[in-house]
Amino acid sequence: MLEVTRRRTLQALGLGGAASVAGCASNAPTAGGSTATTVQDTSTPAPTDVDRIAADPTDIPDPIDRDAPTEHDITLRSEEVTAEIEDGVTFTYMTYGGQVPGPFIRVRLGDTVNLTFENPESNSLPHNVDFHACAGPGGGAEATTTAPGESAELRFQATYPGAYIYHCAVPNLDMHISAGMFGIILVEPEEGMPEVDHEMYLGQHELYTDKAAGTDGHHEFDMEAMRNEEPSYVLMNGEKYAWTPGVHGPAVTAETDETVRVFFVDGGPNLASSFHPIGSVWEKLYPDGSLSTEPQTHIQTREVPPGSTTIATMNSPVPGDFKIVDHSLSRVARKGCMAVVRAEGEERPEIFDADPE
Repeated sequence: MLEVTRRRTLQALGLGGAASVAGCASNAPTAGGSTATTVQDTSTPAPTDVDRIAADPTDIPDPIDRDAPTEHDITLRSEEVTAEIEDGVTFTYMTYGGQVPGPFIRVRLGDTVNLTFENPESNSLPHNVDFHACAGPGGGAEATTTAPGESAELRFQATYPGAYIYHCAVPNLDMHISAGMFGIILVEPEEGMPEVDHEMYLGQHELYTDKAAGTDGHHEFDMEAMRNEEPSYVLMNGEKYAWTPGVHGPAVTAETDETVRVFFVDGGPNLASSFHPIGSVWEKLYPDGSLSTEPQTHIQTREVPPGSTTIATMNSPVPGDFKIVDHSLSRVARKGCMAVVRAEGEERPEIFDADPE
């Protein structure tokens, strides 16, 4: 009886139980679809399907400027794609829309979402989506569970404001989230969001691979490393140092004294983020993405647990590059977890002087 209860509990969480039906048994296919017993040459990088897996941090819908609810027709497409984690290192990600994190969805309190969820025939695994902003069984996970070649529809109303994660929740959901299947849905309050100069979108997650970070070649997913919570990489937007100068960044360039609002989601699946802007503080921060509570002010570092978000603003009176990191600093120095916001403007030595005489 206890074992039956355990199996039902795990199945409700997307773990075990139905795994064999879903094709996610203990010898699970990798993100690329090969089984653990398949012998492949992974000493060289695999051909890539996309030039860049890292979502553009500025690709965010405009703030909402209306005073009545509406409906949104939204399509989310699950895509398994091979891309570079860093130069010379490839991995087959699981994504929404071919990017990590998935597309930023922006609605207003009271709006209705008409979702079409697609799982293309080219994929190797079942996928779905669990919206933490959806008041319904599984956040819509059961309703959207699809095999390759199938699609599903879901309709829900946004009944509480805030920034919420969405993520895959099929059996072996931890593997799917780690491989990239998570994003943010923002439910703006009726009065809207405070005006800012810039907005950006970052998502942190861990990759568990069968090679050490930086080892050339194609990296396969390592289930044992995930079980032991020993990631090869900890990333912002799916690539090592993706939105930093010299890679794809900086993430945002702003004038000094302009306000940048950061929407941040920790997909996990296991590690909390010690979210910190080096050289600045979070001027206003909404813990756990809550927009029905007052923001905190002048916060240096905020823990964001896996499966949650935060909304935070920053600015700088002086020019320079400001690093956004997980202050568990080995993840920055060794595993790739950093983005950069650049401030441009006049020097103000009365505030900051790097070379005082």
